[in-house]
Amino acid sequence: MKNIVKAAIVAVGLFAASYSHAQSVGQDVKKTAKKVGNKTAEVASKGASSVVDKKYDGKAGPNNETIFIDKNSAYYYINKKGKRVYVPKEQLRDKVE
Repeated sequence: MKNIVKAAIVAVGLFAASYSHAQSVGQDVKKTAKKVGNKTAEVASKGASSVVDKKYDGKAGPNNETIFIDKNSAYYYINKKGKRVYVPKEQLRDKVE
């Protein structure tokens, strides 16, 4: 009877350990997929903006991002998630290379 209880305890321990390991691997995959998706969106948005809109060569965004000018003469840059962030002309800085 003692051997059956010991075997059951070992089996439960192994099951719990494998379940927690699977959850941590799942979280790692989720984080990596989110990073890849954000980078893909950023690259696609920058590519589309460079084709459709004009680049503002002499100025940069708050963190030295490339500034684009859209058809309505609004200034924006592409953030790390691929979204346009509009900035007023007064907040543009000289480009540092």
